[in-house]
Amino acid sequence: MSTNKHATIRYHALDQCFSNPGRRYYMNDLVEACNNALFEYKGISNGIKKRQVFEDLKFMESDQGWAVLLDRIKDGKKVYYRYAEKSFSIKKQAINESEARHLQETLSILNRFKGMPQFEWMEEMLIRIKSTFKLKGNNSAVVGFEQNPYLKGLNYFTELYDAIVNKQVLVIEYKSFNKEAITYEIHPYFLKQFNNRWFLFGLNPEYKSISNISLDRIIALNNSNTVYVKNTDVNFEEYFDDIVGVTIPKEKNPEKVLLKVEKSLIGYIESKPIHGSQKMRMIDNESFVELSLIINYELETLLFGLSDRLIIIEPLSLKNKLLARAEQTLKNNL
Repeated sequence: MSTNKHATIRYHALDQCFSNPGRRYYMNDLVEACNNALFEYKGISNGIKKRQVFEDLKFMESDQGWAVLLDRIKDGKKVYYRYAEKSFSIKKQAINESEARHLQETLSILNRFKGMPQFEWMEEMLIRIKSTFKLKGNNSAVVGFEQNPYLKGLNYFTELYDAIVNKQVLVIEYKSFNKEAITYEIHPYFLKQFNNRWFLFGLNPEYKSISNISLDRIIALNNSNTVYVKNTDVNFEEYFDDIVGVTIPKEKNPEKVLLKVEKSLIGYIESKPIHGSQKMRMIDNESFVELSLIINYELETLLFGLSDRLIIIEPLSLKNKLLARAEQTLKNNL
């Protein structure tokens, strides 16, 4: 079965050939039609060969495809192809079993957002697909995604998403740990997930800067009549490049962090880099990790979790922060 990303273009090109009774399409014509379609839609000029077209025909005639009835009509030493039923077209058919399976897999992946209001339709959709196409398989989960369906604040996700799309200013009542609740306006721009929690980023007019709000700390939110200020300054695809996590301390720039790591930690750090800037170095047969990033709370927490197998060489300020954490941990557990 053809599964590459250009298969759909070829199938529809062939469908157009087979449903055209005014012309005879021989194999060379089918190959040409597929290549023309690929060039038109994808700019691909190197082309496909007859073997690929034969595989495409086999798939289209199969139950996994559209179970098409294809006539192969001899014309001297050559053969031309057309649908046995002149009115047939794959465009008129429901999705085939193969497409349904791909859709099922996609929905299963999206299902990791289960619990969020805007994804309530997915479970019903999966049931309908399985019923319609009589899909069989193991109903037990075989892939586990990190998720927390009991996390507070997920009920606000849809409202926040809609506010970003519709450019609606919000009034949010927010309560941090061990602090009194506060209320302020925010012009919402972006939602990001980190460490199994969701965060809203937007302009805080009071501070004239971008603020981030954890959804699990929102008490209430309402619409504001304030005119929305569009985001023209922050590219959120690059906004988090210099940090680990979501917290960007004000007026801080990336700095060099040098770590000496034990051999037992090297494989873990190589397979799961601390940050995109990570570089592994060998100095006097000792392993070092060099980073260039803004130091924030998330980085401190990550390094503290690995602190029994690494030494912070620089900067000294980061080393002192983790030592203070370690001292407090000892006090709490003595």
